Amino acid sequence: PASLVVSDMDGTLATVDTWRGVHAWIRACYPSREADRFVRVRMPSILKARVFGFDKEGFRARWQEDQARLLEGMDAARLDELAASVVEEHLWPSRRQLAVDAVHAAFETARAADPRARLVLATGGWQPLGDAFARRLGADLALGTPLEVRDGVVTGRTVVPTQSGVQKAAAVRALAAGAPVVAAFGDTAADVPLLELADRPVAVAPDGALRREAVRRGWEILEA
Repeated sequence: PASLVVSDMDGTLATVDTWRGVHAWIRACYPSREADRFVRVRMPSILKARVFGFDKEGFRARWQEDQARLLEGMDAARLDELAASVVEEHLWPSRRQLAVDAVHAAFETARAADPRARLVLATGGWQPLGDAFARRLGADLALGTPLEVRDGVVTGRTVVPTQSGVQKAAAVRALAAGAPVVAAFGDTAADVPLLELADRPVAVAPDGALRREAVRRGWEILEA
C-alpha cells in the first residue's frame, strides 16, 4: 500500500457550492419543469432550517440526492459533459489557490519519501464531478458518491447514500490499507473523521466548529 495525501473538495479547494454550478448546467442544457422549480419549492425548508437550526451534513445529502433526480433519463456521456463543465466553469475558477498549492506541496513531500504516494480527492459530491476535479488538480483518483447508470442511462439515483464525513474517512482508510495518510485537508466539522486519519491534519478556512476543534487539538489552520 502507498501513502496518501487526501483533500476534501467543496469549501476546501473551491469556495463555491458545487450544486449551484450543477443547477445552472441542468437548467441550460437539460431543462425541465422540475429543474425550474427545484430551489423555489425548497426555499421554505431552507428558511426554517436557518431559523431553527439543522443538520448541515444531512441537509446537504438530501439536497444532492434530490438534485440527482433531475438527471433521470440522461445519457451517461452527457453526465461527463456536465461534470467537466461544472469543474471548468464553476469550481476551478473559484479555487482556493493557497489550498491547492498546499495540497501539491504536501504531495511532493510525500512522494519524496514514498515514490508510490498517491494524491486523493475525497468528496461527498457525485463521482463524475470528483473525477473531473481530480483530473484538474492532478490527483490520482477521487472517492465520491457514485450515480446509478443502467444501460448507459442515468436513473436519477445514487448507488449509495451521499457520502458523509464518516463514510469518506472510511473509504480513505480502506484505500490506505494500513499505509500512512501523510496529510489531509478539510474545511468543516464534518471533515474531522478524515483529518483524524492524517499525520498532518490541515483545517482550511475552517467553519467555527472545525476551528475550535483544530485549536483544541493543535492542528494546522490554513487561512486560504
